[in-house]
Formats: sequence, C-alpha cells, structure tokens
Amino acid sequence: MRSVSRKGSRTSASSKPDIRTVAALAKVSIATVSRTINQSPAVSQKLSQRVWQAIEQLNYFPNTHARSLVSGRSRILGIIVENITNPFFPELISSFEEIAVAHGYEILVSSSNVGSAEQLTTCVRRMLERKVEGVAVLTFGSEESVLDQLAIHHMPLVLAEFHLDDPNVSTILLDYSRGIHEAVAHLVKLGHTRIGFLAGPHTLHSAMTRLNAFRQTMQEANLEVHKSWIIECDHTLKGGVAGFGKLMELKSRPTALICSNDMTAIGVLRAVYMAGLRVPEDLSVIGLDDIDFAEFTLPPLTTIRLSRQELAKAAFDALRLQAENFGNGETHSTIQREFLVSTSLVVRESTAVPAPSSD
Repeated sequence: MRSVSRKGSRTSASSKPDIRTVAALAKVSIATVSRTINQSPAVSQKLSQRVWQAIEQLNYFPNTHARSLVSGRSRILGIIVENITNPFFPELISSFEEIAVAHGYEILVSSSNVGSAEQLTTCVRRMLERKVEGVAVLTFGSEESVLDQLAIHHMPLVLAEFHLDDPNVSTILLDYSRGIHEAVAHLVKLGHTRIGFLAGPHTLHSAMTRLNAFRQTMQEANLEVHKSWIIECDHTLKGGVAGFGKLMELKSRPTALICSNDMTAIGVLRAVYMAGLRVPEDLSVIGLDDIDFAEFTLPPLTTIRLSRQELAKAAFDALRLQAENFGNGETHSTIQREFLVSTSLVVRESTAVPAPSSD
C-alpha cells in the first residue's frame, strides 16, 4: 500500500502541467503564453482566448512570483479598511476583489482599528513588503503621518474623503449631502419636525462630514437643531443602544432619528424594542450605508444607500490609472484624481408618521 502511494505521488508530480504544456496544447509559443498571463496587449483576443482555454483545461496555476520577477510588476493592490467586523467593509472588499480579479490583479487586505495609528502603520508596512502597486486606504479617518510612509515610496494611493497634496494620491468624494437631504425631506413629508442624529466618533472625518450635512440640511428646511438630540456614538450596535439610552434620559425627545451608519441604527431598533416601544409607531429610524442586513431587520430599515460597488469601482479605477497610465508616460496633471460617489435614500418600513401626541 505504501509503495503504491509513493508511486502515485511521483506520477502526480510528473504530470503537473507547466507553461510548456499549456503552449503545446494551445499550439502557441511559450512567449505567447507568458504575454497572455501577464495581460499584454500584444496578444490578440483570439490567441488569448485559446491560451486561457488551455490553462483551464489543464488546471494550470501560473507562478505569480515568477511572473512578477519577469514583468517587474506584482499586480497586487492593497486595501485597508476601518473595521472588518462592520458588514459594510467585507461587502466593500468583496466588490473590490471582484473588479480587481476581472482585470488580472490580486488584492491584499488589512483592517485597522479606528484611531489606531500603530495598527495602521503595521498595515502599511505589510503592503510595502509585498510590493503592492497601489493602496486604497478606506479607513474614513485622518492619518496623515502614517500615510506619508506610503507617499515617500511614491506609492499610488486612493483615499476616501481626504486630500493629500501629492501627485500620487487620488481622492474619492462621498456625497452624503444628497442622501441626508432626501432623508430629512422624507421625514418632513411624513410630518416630523423633531429630528435627532446619532453621530459617529468625532475623530472620524467621515462622521463629522455626515453630521455637518445633517445640520446644514436641517437649517435649509427651517428646522431647529437641538444640541441634546445630537449624540456621539461609535458606529457599532452597542453604540446605537447606548445612544438611544441617552435620548431616553431626556424630558423632550425627537420623533425621528437619523443614524450615522446602519450598525448604529440596528442597535437603536433593539434598544427601542427592549424599552417596550415600537419602530416606527413610537420612533422613526433611518440608517446610513444600506448594508445587506438592513432589509432583513424588523422592521426593514429605511436607510441612506452608499453603494459598495460604486465605491469599490472608484477605488480600483483610481489605483489603476495611477499604476498603469503614469507608467506609460502620462503626466500627473492628465490623470483623473477625484472620483465622486453619491448617496440616495432607500425607503422601507422603519419610518412612518409621528404619533399624534408626539408633536
């Protein structure tokens, strides 16, 4: 039995396909196979299709390390996100990977705790060690000192809502104002005038941008912004529970609540239930992100959609433009460096007219 096993192992190893096997089956040169694998435009679509069919038929896996040595490119893109436990970020990573793989790239993922410069530094070092061709830093904070580590290596970067005065850096602008404006208008149409806001951590640039958009929208609607109805949370389920608890301590409370993200809003849904109240009969609740869970809560959550697919595409397009076009002789001034991702309201069942005694 043992000798048969060893013999089978040797047979399996000897039959392992290589680039020569692929070339023979596709009836092309080894160079053509190599160019096809490295996404060279010099290979015609017809030849490329024949090579990839042979690769699939043989179940051949190209040696990515060898490819990078030959081409001088790793074809790896990095993505650093804020908090991997928030469903928004795995959904974002999944979209980013799908787009990257479709264009012949691999991805390296890191997660950084909110406000942890030390952990973000570790993430950056991992990216540099793996010779990534660009990094999407989607932590939604302000970490200039850490990002400088990437900038000094002339690493193409894309940042969300944050500008660096560097020709290698692109910015994704998130238009929260549109979605928040639609949310306030929706509540006003239902009859709400007493609207509160559960904000994210004030140390996060994105959280402050959302809060400022809420304040501006309320002013434009001629609605009073009650300071006590704006409560800082931490963008988690527990943060939503704690934020609602603070509202319950007030003598005068809002009839509707807009939350800085969906996780906070879902925490509010639970806290309302535990308090013996009902959404939307006693309190209308709106989230922000439109994570997949949002439509499965009870009741399904009305929320402001921030498309992960659009954000991922903007991040990939920005990195690809920097990594490929500049290398082909493009100047920094001719490369698009700003990308806009908008938001919009998705109405479900967590909002309704205020109770008769509320206003």
